[in-house]
Amino acid sequence: MKLGLDIYSVRSQGWDAFQHLDYAAHLGLDVVHFSELKPFEQQDDGYLREVRAHADQLGLSLEAGMGSICPTSSAFDATLGCADEQLRHMLHAAVLLGSPILRCLLGGIAERYSELPLRGHIDAMLAVCRAVRAECLDLGVKLAIENHAGDLQAHELVAFIEEAGPEFVGACVDPGNAIWAMEDPCTHLQMLAPYVLASHGRDSHVMAHTRGAAFQWVPFGDGNVGIDCWVRQYQALCPGKALTLEIITGRAPTVLPYLEPEHWHGFGDMPAWQFARFEALVRASTPYLRAMVTVDRNQIVPEYQQALIVQQRLDVERSVKYCQETLGINYNPLYWRLACHMSRLSRAMVCCG
Repeated sequence: MKLGLDIYSVRSQGWDAFQHLDYAAHLGLDVVHFSELKPFEQQDDGYLREVRAHADQLGLSLEAGMGSICPTSSAFDATLGCADEQLRHMLHAAVLLGSPILRCLLGGIAERYSELPLRGHIDAMLAVCRAVRAECLDLGVKLAIENHAGDLQAHELVAFIEEAGPEFVGACVDPGNAIWAMEDPCTHLQMLAPYVLASHGRDSHVMAHTRGAAFQWVPFGDGNVGIDCWVRQYQALCPGKALTLEIITGRAPTVLPYLEPEHWHGFGDMPAWQFARFEALVRASTPYLRAMVTVDRNQIVPEYQQALIVQQRLDVERSVKYCQETLGINYNPLYWRLACHMSRLSRAMVCCG
């Protein structure tokens, strides 16, 4: 199984696309998942081809991604154009990067409580996907819809994929976001496995809370939701698909207030047996006792920003090491370091003319 990294894992580093590729090669990875194009200094065809060429030199595969494609979602950025225009632009970018998938999403848990019912948001995203079906099939790029920030549970995402058309739509499975939607990650994966195109692998620690439960995203191996079992299942149920890590640390725990009736206004269709499996994780939990710098994402002071920069790299590198050495996912450090060194020499020679 190939091992990759979502660039969001090191979002505070300020790196460009080439630096992300060099870092992944240094870690002995196989795939770089560009969940957004912010690190791309340019987005013209020539620049995207340069990025792909550099990835090829390092032996890295690329995956492309974007944000919300649901025009009714609070997460949708209308300043970038209408949803189908954004999708077509990113499908073109995916082809140039050599990515067989384009990760996208609906929104977040807010869409479960908005004035427009969740079904209305799903219908809006469904219309956008159908508008680009022909382009996806012609280009050979599939849409990988992520279960994102509590927006869609597994049964809802499966229904969406079947309704849109599994010939061009699938899932980007995220065990950390399954927790946000009160789902047991292994059960979530089992339901979505036939549709999985990509992944955002992340470990979580759940804890009992006076309002229900709380969870915190942690480095791989530090959680208590059975991530080792999840990886083994992923390898068995999704053969040929890369395990792409999206390590998100530095955030305070998120509370899931399921003991309050209002919380269920957004989860009225959740099967009782699914919640029972999640609640079993909570009952068996203990507090998270490891040290971690946590900040308010909306108000990060410079001193904490420097700490986050260091912590992100340390947590990513510890997670990669855990996957490689503890879980036994493919690793050949000598080859990758040599490839990275040779690529840097090649780029330096080109720059020097």
